Amino acid sequence: MRSDRRTFLASAPLFIPFSAFGANDRISYAVLAAGGRGRYVSRVFQKLGAECVALCDVYEPYLEMALNDSPQARAYGDYRELLDKERGIDAVVIASPDHQHAPMLYATLKAGKDAYLEKPLSRSLEESTAMIEAVRKSKQVVQIGMQRRSAPSILKAKQLIDDGVLGRVTLVKAQWHWNISAKLDNSPLPGKLDWARFLGNAPKRALEPMRFRRWRYFWDYAGGNMTDQGTHLMDVVQWFMNTGAPKSAVCQGYVAKMEGAEHPDVFSAVFEYPNFMATWTLDYANSYRNGWSILFLGDKATMMLDDAGYKVYAEPWKRDAPPLHEEKAPVPVETHVENFFACMKSRQDPNCPVEIAARAVAGPHLANLAMVSGRKMKLNAEGYKAS
Repeated sequence: MRSDRRTFLASAPLFIPFSAFGANDRISYAVLAAGGRGRYVSRVFQKLGAECVALCDVYEPYLEMALNDSPQARAYGDYRELLDKERGIDAVVIASPDHQHAPMLYATLKAGKDAYLEKPLSRSLEESTAMIEAVRKSKQVVQIGMQRRSAPSILKAKQLIDDGVLGRVTLVKAQWHWNISAKLDNSPLPGKLDWARFLGNAPKRALEPMRFRRWRYFWDYAGGNMTDQGTHLMDVVQWFMNTGAPKSAVCQGYVAKMEGAEHPDVFSAVFEYPNFMATWTLDYANSYRNGWSILFLGDKATMMLDDAGYKVYAEPWKRDAPPLHEEKAPVPVETHVENFFACMKSRQDPNCPVEIAARAVAGPHLANLAMVSGRKMKLNAEGYKAS
């Protein structure tokens, strides 16, 4: 450790920084959970001119890495202490494991700060409802990190569907292939970890390093890739099809190669909507068409959407036919953060408010319930309750 200021879990100085946002339009912010995603989003914030003044994490090595990007920031091990002492910040980035999303958001709202909260919104259908209520009782701007909502290429693709280019869409296929599955690493962790603070309100248990390293694959902390990747893709499905959450879901999955995990690394879910069907399939043991893609099948044309852009092919499909429409474009996080910054000033809802995020994760939550129960699960749209 290079200085007392960086001592893990040490109390930060009782210092209330000047809020630059009101004076010269420079946003000051804090990061709650400085793992890989938190550090990435923080770098985007700084690239766009914001200043990181405080960092929090329960794992010392993550704090050290984050301080390399933001050496001027004060370090904390307890997010409540950070929010209590750093009263001059304008915004908070929340990039924690899913089970900490709601507690950290509630504390951020109570402190009167705007929030950029990573997806998925919640860990359960019931939690989604409570989080919406909490945000709407506050005056804060909350952007959920579903960056496709701010991507120009995605917006253009949606317009094509709105214009009727595909005709009647009867089936949508979302998938994610990535050959990364392997036995979970349960070897000792290097550096200090505050395991009790990591657990938070999750069930108490002895430390298993793999539960910290790969928290997404354990029910106590997350909904697996079903809700993590599924939130992005099912949001696009519902957004493009101008519909809400699905009426029902069935699902099957299993752990193929990720030994030690509770969540499957191979699964397939089927969702029922009023006028079409959708599937959401993931295989983390295969890299064919590596990454994510969504296929919209219409009676006039077909759209393939992925991280490279989109292509539209006329019906009837011919193997060598060129696309009717095509655009190659990535999905940048920067435009989503820019939208958040603009809404912090205007006090309007951002491109992905909590209601959209709740609808996006509702289907994946329902599919998890269907997979565990072994039966078809239906969604009561009033309050996002399953039956």
